[in-house]
Amino acid sequence: MEVKARAPGKIILAGEHAVVHGTTAVAASIDLCTYVSIRFPIPSDNGDLVKLQLKDMELEFSWPVARIKEALPEAGSSLSATPTSCSIESTKSIAALVEEQNIPEAKIGLASGISAFLWLYSCIQGFKPATVVVTSELPLGSGLGSSAAFSVALSAALLGFSDSVSLDMGQQEWSLFGESDLELVNKWAFEGEKIIHGKPSGIDNTVSTYGNMIKFRSGSLTRLKSNMPLRMLITNTKVGRNTKALVAGVSERTLRHPDAMSFVFNAVDSISNELSAIIQSPAPDDLSITEKEEKIEELMEMNQGLLQCMGVSHASIETILRTTLKYKLASKLTGAGGGGCVLTLLPTRIHFLMLFIYYTSQAFLFPICFFYSLISLHYDDCQLLV
Repeated sequence: MEVKARAPGKIILAGEHAVVHGTTAVAASIDLCTYVSIRFPIPSDNGDLVKLQLKDMELEFSWPVARIKEALPEAGSSLSATPTSCSIESTKSIAALVEEQNIPEAKIGLASGISAFLWLYSCIQGFKPATVVVTSELPLGSGLGSSAAFSVALSAALLGFSDSVSLDMGQQEWSLFGESDLELVNKWAFEGEKIIHGKPSGIDNTVSTYGNMIKFRSGSLTRLKSNMPLRMLITNTKVGRNTKALVAGVSERTLRHPDAMSFVFNAVDSISNELSAIIQSPAPDDLSITEKEEKIEELMEMNQGLLQCMGVSHASIETILRTTLKYKLASKLTGAGGGGCVLTLLPTRIHFLMLFIYYTSQAFLFPICFFYSLISLHYDDCQLLV
């Protein structure tokens, strides 16, 4: 039997970085997904390897089951219903397993994701051979939640083969997890994110798990609903960056300037709360929508200014900000910054096709629709295909 899970990427509308320090953030899922499939060998296969295939990169890694069991004896004793953090000792053992794979120097950034795979696989499924195949529509290191979508899809697929979730394994179509199952998927995915990023806020894996749009603070989420569609231009600077290093940089700046950064984080918190209130408020006519869009533009500009105060902007981001400002459009970085992607609000007054043609070399156009009947370009949550 083969199980395939998919989880969407995300954008952060307000609150990135500050959310790591306990403030509110607003995020939404987008219609770009990561897919993870798992197939366990039948007895006649006589397999004794755990294989990880990264199809988009044409890379394959494998470990003898006995080697993983030797390195991570405590992982196999975990219960899939009890998410477990990777200890310092296990982290060292996993690093040795990854090092044995001789990852190409140009792809060394994959090491943390492979480490997360080894931990989640061993903890949830124990020590048994299998082939895991990963494909993704999300660009890596761009701020669109590629690592979180991987952790969520992997956790969902692994749990689908466990007794910890309640799914009808007899049907051959996409299935939605129940509320309690989503919570378990999210908790396991967060453990993967911690291995990849060190100190993540949890917002990326949460929006990838639950989909749609959420307000998030210190692990607590509120699902947001609105009949007002927002259209965003997502421009990829194609400048790679290290999320873990950027998060650490903000933390270091906070230690050097605690009072000033406290004001910055409080301001971001206010922006996120006001943004979520605007999006959820009724908009009975076009004039109301225009007024709401103008307020959102101002909030985006203020949020970007505060992100600059945190030291996470980049020359490539500033170039996009100046370019969109020429057209009287508001933009902000999304995600960790330091490159990655930039959001630009496309208000109803703008001719979208002209903007899309202008950005044809570097931009993706996604309507981000928060009204439930307009979800053609984002998913409700992670899903499982049996």
